[in-house]
Amino acid sequence: MGNALVPEFAVSDWQASRAFYCDVLGFDCLYERPEEGFCYLRLGEAELMIDQIGFGRTFGGRHRPDAHPFGRGLNVQIRVPTIAPLVAALAGCGHPLVLPVEEKWYRLGPQKAGQRQFVVADPDGYLLRFHEELGLRPRRGSAA
Repeated sequence: MGNALVPEFAVSDWQASRAFYCDVLGFDCLYERPEEGFCYLRLGEAELMIDQIGFGRTFGGRHRPDAHPFGRGLNVQIRVPTIAPLVAALAGCGHPLVLPVEEKWYRLGPQKAGQRQFVVADPDGYLLRFHEELGLRPRRGSAA
């Protein structure tokens, strides 16, 4: 809709994925096509699509996920104002985190950019890294 890059995740059960993204993580469903097993979702400025394998148009051959977890090697970063409500929602439904909440400072030229973050896997194993920005600070020494 508005973003120049919007990932589309091939999922095994679009209704289960929709429930996870909308009911647990708080995404809004901007529109869906149930007959195709498709949803277009948004959380803040982040947008993504989910599309059930075998419904509507499905990429076949080497481009179709064939074993769980899907998206191996893919880690999608999503900026949110604060991660606390997401962490609480996931804990409340017993959904485990892949990477617990941590504070990281990343080298960015002469400064470091901070973020509080965690990683969770969706029902098909796609990794979602939610983060809140902590601001910038001067970089000291040569360490990362």
